[in-house]
Amino acid sequence: MRFERISIDPLRPATLRALGARDGWLVETPEVLRVGFGRVVDRVHLGTGLHDSPDAAAALRHHELTGDQGPPGTGVVAFASLPFDRRASGELDVPEFCVTQTTSGETWVSALDGSAEWRALYDDLVAPTQEVQSLRSLTYQPTPEEYAHRVALAVEILRRKEIDKVVLARAVLGSVPEPIDPAAVAQRLRVREPVCTIYSLPCPDGRRFVGASPELLVRRAGSEVQCNPLAGTITLPSNVAPDDYETWLLGSTKNLHEHAVVVDEIVRNLADVYDDIRADAEPSIVALRTVAHLGTWVYATSRAREAPDALDVLRLLHPTAAVGGLPRQSADELIRRLEQLDRGPFAGPLGWMDAAGDGEWWIGLRGVLLDGRDFEAWAGAGIVSESDPIAEREETSDKLAAVLTSVLVDRV
Repeated sequence: MRFERISIDPLRPATLRALGARDGWLVETPEVLRVGFGRVVDRVHLGTGLHDSPDAAAALRHHELTGDQGPPGTGVVAFASLPFDRRASGELDVPEFCVTQTTSGETWVSALDGSAEWRALYDDLVAPTQEVQSLRSLTYQPTPEEYAHRVALAVEILRRKEIDKVVLARAVLGSVPEPIDPAAVAQRLRVREPVCTIYSLPCPDGRRFVGASPELLVRRAGSEVQCNPLAGTITLPSNVAPDDYETWLLGSTKNLHEHAVVVDEIVRNLADVYDDIRADAEPSIVALRTVAHLGTWVYATSRAREAPDALDVLRLLHPTAAVGGLPRQSADELIRRLEQLDRGPFAGPLGWMDAAGDGEWWIGLRGVLLDGRDFEAWAGAGIVSESDPIAEREETSDKLAAVLTSVLVDRV
């Protein structure tokens, strides 16, 4: 198949966002709005999971690209929301059309040769108007009490030094009176979480995963990669200056330990294939609307003739200790034993990759799975030997409430 890439005048960001969020593929960072729409014209299957996936970049290079020059992510692009379980099957979708627009207005569109005029889809779009709704039902899995008990079990294992850290998550399932418009959810998230990456991506089971991720798993550009792991969290009360809370977080022994475990693991895994690796000496604060995290930038460069592509780096890193635990295999086994639920795409990688192997993968956090009137949301907490089960339960409650009440329902 042949695609043509052309540089065009800027388009309306709100319309592009709604186009991708409702029926296509949306990955919007604070700097770049990237939207796929139209038919799925190619699909790269990951077989039996991330650990056994094919050379996706090579599959994408089979497509011919003509037209104007453009930066990474403006040609033949595949989007995906992959499961947390690296052994589960996944797929990368190549859409018929892809628009990439920077905040400065530089805009490119790539289209499959012979396709209908893409502007008809753009011009005919109905802008989102849906407001938050009232709840019809809400069920926690597990219950708050059961979750605290499972955290207590994990802490006992951690104190015996069997593992260093584990992330335990819980879900909330609910419904509202009217079918949920993903475009309205994405629009509210863009306003409320300006520092996050807004995403709306289809899942293989027919649901749509919409959210605002603060955590960059990996950005690959040629021989260089960047990672920005987050770990260590504090809730920010509303209508209160966050300075004292953020200062406390920067001095919290428990949170600093939890964060260091994540950063050290990423550095070790990158060292398997990268030559030059450096990380910020101290974590900084990543402040969202209702919570603040500790974050550290990690950089790596390869001197090899062919650097690993974005999916190769993903295999090295996912799941990090920020969403799984350490050691990885032992934490994974404990998660399966204590959670007893399938996370699906929650905490899994989501993003895009192009034929050159460049791409960005974010962690699927602070999102909701939508299916008509029904929704499902997840939140997790990093458990270390110093963790307090009640505090971790409340942290997940705050995270769930923040996601749901900000974009979906009027109250929890």
